[in-house]
Amino acid sequence: MKDGPDIARIGSLIGDPARANILSALMSGKALTATELAAEAGITSQTASSHLKKLMDGGLLTQARQGRHRYFTLAGPDVGTVVEALMGLAARKGHLRTRTGPKDPAMRAARVCYDHLAGDMAVQMFDSIQTRGFLRVSADRGGLDLTADGRQFVSVLGIDLEALGTSRRPLCRACLDWSERRNHLAGSLGAALLERFRDNGWLRREAGSRVVTISPRGHVELHKLFPAP
Repeated sequence: MKDGPDIARIGSLIGDPARANILSALMSGKALTATELAAEAGITSQTASSHLKKLMDGGLLTQARQGRHRYFTLAGPDVGTVVEALMGLAARKGHLRTRTGPKDPAMRAARVCYDHLAGDMAVQMFDSIQTRGFLRVSADRGGLDLTADGRQFVSVLGIDLEALGTSRRPLCRACLDWSERRNHLAGSLGAALLERFRDNGWLRREAGSRVVTISPRGHVELHKLFPAP
């Protein structure tokens, strides 16, 4: 075996259909129980336990105990990034599930991608700040950074950039949107923006889903702040 990261192991963990469904379910950013994940994956609880152990051993999941329940989450935003990127790759190569439901258009419009916003609106936001010169390439930060104008813009939104700067995560990172096949904003700033817009009442998470509903006021305010290029 050649030296270096063992991508084959990660690939085999994600490549199993049941485990892929488990990881996809956790892209909502919510912690779910083994029973809930078994239902999402369409498998028995006993089979889910085996898959969850493998994902835990592989470093893709973490768990927390609360009473007699165990709650599982993705091990971090880097895992969410990989899953979203694979969704985008599958979509671009035509590997799509044939089953669609009433929530499919809503998922494409706005959804949670682990801890930040994805979908049509999120892509428009990224395009808008990039076109206005608010982003620049920053190799030392592992992705993108804000320009001086960008920092001023974000500060007006009430985001504490100094606090975000203490995080080990990149401040800004481009995340390939699986439905739009273009980038949306991830990183600590992407997460902070989603939280801010939820606090403002502009966005609302649909119960038991990754779908995000944008309020009428939210549509007005977001299009005002992030006009289409």
